[in-house]
Amino acid sequence: MNQLDTLKSFTTVVADTGDFLQIAQYQPRDATTNPSLILKAVQKHEYAPLLAQTLAQFGQRDLGEIMDRLLVRFGCEILTHIPGRVSTEVDARLSFDTNATVIRAQRLIELYQAEGIHIDRVLIKIAATWEGIQAAAQLEREGIHTNLTLLFSFAQAVACGQAKVQLISPFVGRIYDWYKKQAGASWDEAARAGANDPGVQSVTRIYNFYKKYGIATEVMGASFRNVGQITALAGCDLLTIAPELLAQLAATDAPLSRALDAQAAPALDLPFVQYDEAGFRYALNEDAMATEKLAEGIRAFAADTFKLEALMRTA
Repeated sequence: MNQLDTLKSFTTVVADTGDFLQIAQYQPRDATTNPSLILKAVQKHEYAPLLAQTLAQFGQRDLGEIMDRLLVRFGCEILTHIPGRVSTEVDARLSFDTNATVIRAQRLIELYQAEGIHIDRVLIKIAATWEGIQAAAQLEREGIHTNLTLLFSFAQAVACGQAKVQLISPFVGRIYDWYKKQAGASWDEAARAGANDPGVQSVTRIYNFYKKYGIATEVMGASFRNVGQITALAGCDLLTIAPELLAQLAATDAPLSRALDAQAAPALDLPFVQYDEAGFRYALNEDAMATEKLAEGIRAFAADTFKLEALMRTA
């Protein structure tokens, strides 16, 4: 049995791509997308017709609606290749506007429902800002399930658990990137690999906290740089993995054992924490890595949204 098959025995494997033609061969349960992945996909000749068809049908609408219809078109195509859920992202430029995020999420769900997709097969991705978390709490109360993304800190995870969001996506690779860059020439790759990887440590802490205190929010490790980060989180609720790394896992038969165990979490010495808005903002501010990576991630997704809009104007 290869490592991908073994991993699937204790973790739900999710494909992190807009390239839905690649998905089927790895048989993931769920799939995630983001503006950067959709931008990459629509520039490939096999996906260009989706953009052209969306523009031909809805080109006279405002850009925001055309964008949402394109995202839903990709989501619907992805759902034909997987049995589970697809994550579709709200415009990152709304990351600090609770009400606008709620309205945009509601529209995405309405568009999916108009295509005959059940609400339980869609997760709305929202940046894990304070405003985004509050929007997610409201959406969850309405029965719209959410995936809180750009999550880099324990404080963000705690607030998401309090908000009873469906799922969080802590970004393993981007945490690793920050610490590696900070260390510069003193970075020891071998010493900071596997369970000692700072991104892996972050997700492990969140997972154990959730399991110890019975928090139902699902933990989905995301943004991986290497297979070692993935195998060090075997046992996590879900892991969303790019096709290149799925291929590497499928190509190796090396033994793989469970690294995270919900049954062991209750015995761990982890104090209970909760945050109000001021406490959350202060805790996030105290975490330089999370503060920088959250802001950088929002800027990057917004920039790719602008690029997608530019493609729509010129197509």
